[in-house]
Amino acid sequence: MATTRPARKSGSPGRPGYDLESLLAVAVTVFNDKGYDGTSMEVLAQRLGITKSSIYHHVSGKSELLELALSRALNALFAVTTEEEATNGRYIERLEYLVRRSVEVLSAELPYVTLLLRVRGNTAVERLALARRREFDAFVSDLVVAAAQEGDLRPGIDPALTSRLVFGTVNSLIEWYRPRTGGSVSDLADAVVELTFDGLRRT
Repeated sequence: MATTRPARKSGSPGRPGYDLESLLAVAVTVFNDKGYDGTSMEVLAQRLGITKSSIYHHVSGKSELLELALSRALNALFAVTTEEEATNGRYIERLEYLVRRSVEVLSAELPYVTLLLRVRGNTAVERLALARRREFDAFVSDLVVAAAQEGDLRPGIDPALTSRLVFGTVNSLIEWYRPRTGGSVSDLADAVVELTFDGLRRT
């Protein structure tokens, strides 16, 4: 995946400049509003209020912007899988921790995760992102299988179906959750974990 370049300022005289971080934030908003295929460099330049050449000062084109945006979401999710609570302890507890932290990542990186969940594999960049998403899904499925083997899940639960349903619930938050809708991220994560794991744990 692409690596972040050193931030440099761009922009026409009299207009606010953009570093790579702020440029990427605007690009992700436009991608989510118009769709990646429906966004041209001209549209991005108009939204930013700068010239296309100013954008090219930072990136080679919109494909690189997409790659950087998807990498940001994926890297945040994969970082959770290496945290101590996701790699130690009973597997049901690791799974619960992963769900909780995934809600927190979604909240912190909402536009980027939204973009990730909407890609359909129409470009090489999107296909690579989808492959990494499948790796994350496999990590989740392995936790569910291991939790079942340890006897912490209700008998008869299908691990593959369970992982899809659990993260289908987490991913659905992009459709309605907004940071200013009230309530803390911690409360939201608590609600998702409680609703999910009360039905999964063996009583």
